[in-house]
Amino acid sequence: MQKEKINLSQLEQYLSKAAWILKGPVDASDFKVYIFPLLFFKRISDIYDEEYQKALEESDGDGDYASLPEFHHFEVPKGCHWNDVRETTTNIGQTIESALRCIEQANQNYLYGIFGDAQWSNKNKLSDRLLTDLIEHFSQFTLSNELVDPDMLGQAYEYLIKHFADLTNKKAGEFYTPRSVVHLLGLILDPHEGESIYDPACGTGGMLLECVDHLRENNEDYRTLKLFGQEKNLTSSSIARMNMFLHGMEDFQIVRGDTLRNPAFFEADGLKTFDCVIANPPFSLKEWGAENWANDPYGRNIAGVPPKGNGDMAWVQHMVKSMNSTGRMTVVLPHGALFRKNAEGKIRKKLIEQDLLEAVIGLGSNIFYGTQLAACVLVFKQNKEAGKKNKVLFIDASEEIRTGRAQNFLEPEHVQKIYDWFQDYQNVENHVKIADLEEIKENDFNLNIPLYVEKIIEDNLPTVDEALVDLKEAWDKSLVAEEKFKNILKKFV
Repeated sequence: MQKEKINLSQLEQYLSKAAWILKGPVDASDFKVYIFPLLFFKRISDIYDEEYQKALEESDGDGDYASLPEFHHFEVPKGCHWNDVRETTTNIGQTIESALRCIEQANQNYLYGIFGDAQWSNKNKLSDRLLTDLIEHFSQFTLSNELVDPDMLGQAYEYLIKHFADLTNKKAGEFYTPRSVVHLLGLILDPHEGESIYDPACGTGGMLLECVDHLRENNEDYRTLKLFGQEKNLTSSSIARMNMFLHGMEDFQIVRGDTLRNPAFFEADGLKTFDCVIANPPFSLKEWGAENWANDPYGRNIAGVPPKGNGDMAWVQHMVKSMNSTGRMTVVLPHGALFRKNAEGKIRKKLIEQDLLEAVIGLGSNIFYGTQLAACVLVFKQNKEAGKKNKVLFIDASEEIRTGRAQNFLEPEHVQKIYDWFQDYQNVENHVKIADLEEIKENDFNLNIPLYVEKIIEDNLPTVDEALVDLKEAWDKSLVAEEKFKNILKKFV
């Protein structure tokens, strides 16, 4: 019987083996649809048992008392426990589906729809034999709070999300942003106790949880954060909610939906606003809802209508509108958003004239899963510090990468250097330039980084006099060599 705490390496291997069991009948891009709900189901069941045992001891063995809802994070109805599924030998998929729905219904306020819509009873994909192997594999560890720290389970979870990104290599950037980029955004955003954090394209929740980690690292009480996220993809939004619980978070709202067409969070006078807004929205989204933007009912058309086939500036305006009166935001975009003309150029102009843009950071190429494009980070603030007003900080961090064979990597030392440049707010030759609004206006509000951060190339070429001396020396040597050649040739004539 397992008695010792599980370490991170064991957890990672445990989750990888689960993916390996599914390999074959299930496409790699669908692994997460099955593994994450099972992991969460097992975790809920094990914590329920742990809480039940504790209440049982406190009540001298009173089972009815130990079953009372007030002693449990989540209710696990009779017949819906992990062990009930484990004892099933036929139609296992149907039993899993039934147990998951049952748990959702018993915990509607927190878990409604959390397990997604996987087709557990499809025997062409999931035979009873395969599901038995999978259930037995998951049963080897007890995932109770005593034996697994929520944070460690969350780390293993992130490992598996990255693992899926590596396996599928199929637009994985849509649900996995490299951890180093997320960390950079968290450092720049710098959230603190009691603040509200919002991610309008939250994927599996990595950006929101980075803010939680940021407070932990600074010894602040992360439980005082109020987290909000919206995500269009059903599986990703479900995983984000599970991810919050697995990291021990309870004060959060993750809503499934299309943010640009139907934003989820409101206050009495319109869109809800937040202290911190952070996102890596889908790059250059084509069908984003341009038809409604000119008369956007949520008042987000603050700088103009983005192109019909590119939603980058719709995300930016939505996020700007979602900042409160002292809010700040960081957003990842493709480089094209810095210099594309026409509608996007007009939007950039208005946002810059409102003096909301604080910094533009160009990242290296090929560091995102699913795209070789170089990305940039834009930093906005409602109230810029006095010394930063009417100025924009440009950082060229394109060389801050470790080059790999198939992909490049932003390492911790690169993240630290970029953050130090951002914090120091000083011109650095070849890397950093503080530009005033007049200079940006002269460039027709084009934010392309090379317009501001000029690369000074050291040519190391000699002066004209030095070149003449070298030439004379080479000429003299050639004459000596020619004379020597003639003398040798005479011996053969």
